[in-house]
Amino acid sequence: MRIGILTGGGDVPGLNACIKAVVNRVVHEGHTVLGIRNGWGGLLRANPDDPEQAAQHFEQLDEIRVRTVDRSGGTFLHTARTNPGNVQPKDVPDFLSDQAIGDGPFDFTPHALRVLESQNIDVLIPIGGDDTLSYALRMHEEGVPVIAIPKTMDNDVHGTDYCIGFSTAVTRGVEFIHNLRTSTGSHERIAVVELFGRYSGETSLITAYLAGVDRSVISEVPVDIDRLAELLVSDKAKNPSNYAMMTISEGAVVEGGDLHLSGEADAYGHRKLGGVGAYTSELLKERTGEGIIFQQVAYLMRSGSPDSLDIMVAINYAVMAADLAIDGSSGRMVALRGGTYTNVPISVTEDGVKRVDVDELYDSEEYRPKVRHVGGKPMFLY
Repeated sequence: MRIGILTGGGDVPGLNACIKAVVNRVVHEGHTVLGIRNGWGGLLRANPDDPEQAAQHFEQLDEIRVRTVDRSGGTFLHTARTNPGNVQPKDVPDFLSDQAIGDGPFDFTPHALRVLESQNIDVLIPIGGDDTLSYALRMHEEGVPVIAIPKTMDNDVHGTDYCIGFSTAVTRGVEFIHNLRTSTGSHERIAVVELFGRYSGETSLITAYLAGVDRSVISEVPVDIDRLAELLVSDKAKNPSNYAMMTISEGAVVEGGDLHLSGEADAYGHRKLGGVGAYTSELLKERTGEGIIFQQVAYLMRSGSPDSLDIMVAINYAVMAADLAIDGSSGRMVALRGGTYTNVPISVTEDGVKRVDVDELYDSEEYRPKVRHVGGKPMFLY
């Protein structure tokens, strides 16, 4: 059996550990693994009629090649936000230009299927979030055996309580917030920390909960800037060190406003988020007259080596996925549900994006986590 593996979308810590564990498990059973470079982009850009060119998009993986990859973050196979089913004219490879008829976008899924066939890939293991896995579902519907592994630091893939990258992102956020306290307190200011989180504020919420910040604005609840300013001034006055701290999700909005977006939409219809923290900081400065420290954590949340929890989940997901592939299963996604490792139909990814249960976990009037009783709740309060 020849198993193809790829990583798509944003990188997170734990991907390399996951790839290594898949390779070790598959090779131990006498099968082979082919790494696909740059996510789904590897299938789009490989030309099966030019073996030398096609080879640049694939890498044979064995135990020696992956021996040390788990010691660092990111993905050594590289990643991209490519969707072969939705390719803009500017992204069409030259050798496919004669098939790009009209204004686009173009669906090059038949080409992707031809590439998989030319590489003799029997099973595909994509590691990614909602967008990457939405195309994995397309591959499954086209008849390709697929076993998916969920990853995203937003932890918002339906069907699983946990995605690779979430724990490390929260750990990074808590560390940076605590480090920022020294400057914020020294200058007696209000700190606004912008964290990743497009549609789900879970990363921001859990980070705020663990770091003990004064206020936390999440993607799910538009913020009344006057109310927030009032609360932060009060928080600052009550603090013996005369400072206050808040977090804000990049996908948050001020009441009456819109998401802060920039650039063109990617292959999955998303434009780049970011800027709401700086905007909120300016509004708070106007309303409070206080000194503001704005810090956008951004890519630092997904950089560096994974923490122990992400390594453990990454390895266990990999072993499960490899076993499912070897056993002939298809159309499944490995998952954690109720604290137990399991697998679910990959079609669950069509259910949309998981979001914070605001009524249960968030105080919309006070802009802070509301965790009163944890008995009976899942480990990650989701």
